[in-house]
This record gives sequence, structure tokens and C-alpha cells, in this order.
Amino acid sequence: MSVYIESLKKKVVGKHVYGELYGCDPDLLSDPVYLRKVVEESAKVGNFTILDVKTWKIDPGVTVFAVVLESHISIHTWPEYSFATVDVYTCGEKTDPLAAFKYIAKALRAARYTLRTSSRDYEEENE
Repeated sequence: MSVYIESLKKKVVGKHVYGELYGCDPDLLSDPVYLRKVVEESAKVGNFTILDVKTWKIDPGVTVFAVVLESHISIHTWPEYSFATVDVYTCGEKTDPLAAFKYIAKALRAARYTLRTSSRDYEEENE
């Protein structure tokens, strides 16, 4: 196994962090202005470059989607359940999607959260 891993060369470094936030403040989950600021600040925390941010109020919830140079950040909320889903996906070695995710969880005052990570690397065998 280690011989195989050593023979791989990463061509693309991708990091995907996503999960669910439970017991969030429902007033915050209903506030599109606040949620946009949370996404913008999480991009700073994770060292991403924001290209565009879109916000949609879907009563009673909100969706915020940020296109970042490195990929994207999204939040979808259900204030009636004090629940949100978060997705942070980045490419490159200079970003920290885990820090961005944890910032969002704290900003939404999540009582608890689930978190999963996935490598989105493209690797090729060295010749």
C-alpha cells in the first residue's frame, strides 16, 4: 500500500467539508443579511477569494451560495427546525475549509453538528 501511495503525484488538491448544524438560533437562520456576512467572514477565515455571493429568502429559510476562486461555500437553513446544512469545498493547498465550517457553526450558535470530510484530489502515478 505505501509503495502505491508513494508512486502517486497529486495534480489537484481538493478538500470538501460538509455537514449538518442542529439547535441553531432560528432568528439567525432567518436573516439573509446576517447569513451573507457569515459566509463572507468564513471565506476570510478559510483564506478563500470571494468571486460572488447570492442569497435567496425561501420563507422561512434562507440559502446563501458563495462562488470562491477555489470553489464554493453554501448554507441552507430551516429555522423552523433550528437546522442548517453547510458545504465548503476548496481546491488548492492554501485554504482551510475546516476552519471555515467551524466558523459557520459557531456563528449560527449550533448546539451540535455533524461533519464529514472528503478528499477531492486528483492523483496520477509517477512515471
